[in-house]
Amino acid sequence: MNVIIIDYGAGNIQSIQYAFQRLGINAKLSNSIEEILSADKVIFPGVGEASQAMQMLEKSKLDVLIPNLKQEVLGICLGMQLLCKYSEEGNTKGLGIFDVDVKRFSSAVKVPQMGWNTIQNLQSGLLKNIPEESYMYSVHSYYASIGKQTIARSQYDLEFSAALQSNNFYGVQFHPEKSSKDGAQLLQNFLNL
Repeated sequence: MNVIIIDYGAGNIQSIQYAFQRLGINAKLSNSIEEILSADKVIFPGVGEASQAMQMLEKSKLDVLIPNLKQEVLGICLGMQLLCKYSEEGNTKGLGIFDVDVKRFSSAVKVPQMGWNTIQNLQSGLLKNIPEESYMYSVHSYYASIGKQTIARSQYDLEFSAALQSNNFYGVQFHPEKSSKDGAQLLQNFLNL
């Protein structure tokens, strides 16, 4: 299976590659439009600041390509947030795949939220064979609101979208590549979709 990890300079890419290697898949890094279009599955990672990441996407024309992809796409962490309509981080217009906004956690809690957090209300083939209340590893200061496309929820300061789905686009706020056996199950589910 041809899995491409979009390489646009804003990702913790090695740990994602290792996670796929453990599943027997050699996921390739690429920012080539042709290679991304020919992939069976696309991973859209992201670590860092939203407005800078969006500028990097625009520079390489990936902001136009990504919303038009027809194969399954998995946004991880900032990748998921960039698939939303808008992010308060850097006042950033997103790619608009998910019809929710990304907001900053309140000053009532420590940010970034860093560590293990449970997920609930799991409702997609992406989350098959993952038990309710499974722990997933997260590092984030911003969260996607709950909306019609929410397929899993989590709680920190308030309830937010732990995962989203719109047609062939999926997004997870947590890092499946760092989330032990349940994270590996999610990546395997993504390959099986």
